[in-house]
Amino acid sequence: MDEQELIRMAHRAREKAYAPYSKFKVGAALLTKTDRVYTGSNVENKSYGLTVCAERNAVSAAISDGERDFVAIVISSTSKPPGPPCGACRQVLKEFSGDIKVIMVNAAGDRKIRTVAELLPEPFGAKDA
Repeated sequence: MDEQELIRMAHRAREKAYAPYSKFKVGAALLTKTDRVYTGSNVENKSYGLTVCAERNAVSAAISDGERDFVAIVISSTSKPPGPPCGACRQVLKEFSGDIKVIMVNAAGDRKIRTVAELLPEPFGAKDA
C-alpha cells in the first residue's frame, strides 16, 4: 500500500468524524500485513468519557475482522503540528499492534513519524507487552 494512499484514507475518515462538541475531528487508517486497511474516526458523546478515538475504532474494526498483524497507522487531524494519539490509544496500539510505525499528519500536509515504542516507552502490562 502506498503511504500517500493511506494518508488520503485517513483524511477521508477524518471527514466522517462525529465531533460536535470539541470540533476536533480525527481519522485513522490502519494497514495490516495482509495489505488491508481499516479506517476509523472519532465519535464523541456529550459525556466526554464515552468518546471513542479514531485509532481505537480502526483497531477494533481490524480485530473484529480477524486481523492481528499490523504494519502502520496514519492519524489525520487538524492540529498544528500533527497530533499524536492519546495515552489510551497508545496503550491499545501497543497491545494489539506491537511496535508499528505511527504517521501523524494534518490537513496542511505536515507530517511526523514515530513508532509506538517512541510514543509509549513504558507500556502498562507484562514485560513482553
